[in-house]
Amino acid sequence: MDLKIVSGIVLLCLIWGYLWVIIKLSLETFPPFLFSSLRLLFGALALLLLQLLLQKSILPGKGEWGKLTIASLLLCIGFYGGSTFGMQYVGSGISAVLVYTMPIIIGVLAHYFLNEKLTSKKVIGLLLGCFGLLCILWPELHNFHLNRTLFGEMLLVAAAFSWAGSTVYIKKYLASYDKIKLTLWQMLIGGFMLFIIALLTEPVTGLAWDTPENIAYVLYSSVLGTGVAFAVWNWVISKIDASIASISIMIVPLLGLLFGHLQLDEPLDHHILLGAAFICLGILFSSMKINLKFKAKKAV
Repeated sequence: MDLKIVSGIVLLCLIWGYLWVIIKLSLETFPPFLFSSLRLLFGALALLLLQLLLQKSILPGKGEWGKLTIASLLLCIGFYGGSTFGMQYVGSGISAVLVYTMPIIIGVLAHYFLNEKLTSKKVIGLLLGCFGLLCILWPELHNFHLNRTLFGEMLLVAAAFSWAGSTVYIKKYLASYDKIKLTLWQMLIGGFMLFIIALLTEPVTGLAWDTPENIAYVLYSSVLGTGVAFAVWNWVISKIDASIASISIMIVPLLGLLFGHLQLDEPLDHHILLGAAFICLGILFSSMKINLKFKAKKAV
């Protein structure tokens, strides 16, 4: 794999691994839709400035607005809005693990929409990932009643589906699109939508906007965790298979668990560790074909 792609993936893992702690801390001050809209809008502003510095085009063409809006709905409303709302009721580490079932979901979606073959290894990986999900959700499912924790966990899994759908959609319809411009308009469209939702449903006054901690949270999540990271992510998935790109960031949920435990004292119960292990094993098992693929290429 090209060194630039590997470097981009490593950068993504570090930024996104710690991002879950930042979001959890931010939710102590900000309501979820408002915080999501702020990180998207500030991230879009950072990318707008970058695009101007690079002297590249900013406005989409007439036939591009529909595709950008669909990509934005999937990523910003479904993923950002859904995952941040769900994190009110779920720890940062578990949230990271549940959202990063996305690579397993992509393996299935890519088979039907991107002609990336659903191999037997991917199927086994899917089953292992489902078992891992069951382990994490088991305390709530065992004595089933729709409490806040289970509701939040279900929202996070739904957000993973939305992120996977966004990735497949971009790979299919916007693979050759300028990646900074794509990310800029995804975030700008989605950010305005979420801000309107926040104005209609959440308190937006009387918040501690000006404390150094809250400013740092918004800047990290918007500029690094959203703007820079998703520009890199969109670039990575344009260079390699969507399923391979997704598998390559499997360390993010483990970093999320670790950072959440170290900084927020979140427990690492046996069912969480077991579930995380099976999910990562499922993703890793699916990736076994990658090594064979690269070896074959090298032999040729």
